[in-house]
Amino acid sequence: MNLKQIESEALHLSEEDRAQLAQRLILSLDASNEEGLEQEWLLEAKRRAREIDSGAVQPITAEQVREKAQALLR
Repeated sequence: MNLKQIESEALHLSEEDRAQLAQRLILSLDASNEEGLEQEWLLEAKRRAREIDSGAVQPITAEQVREKAQALLR
């Protein structure tokens, strides 16, 4: 079965099944990079913590983030 045939069959699945298939496919791509990605996130978290500790940036609340996001969507 080639890619076109797989795509055609997949498009005939229910919306729920297509979503589940899409999620599995995406997770299969992420799995190969998981270890390196975990290390990158740890480095990013440490960098952000240093910025907050030094006063270079000021944290904002989740509520402020939500409000800004909603304003951008209007």
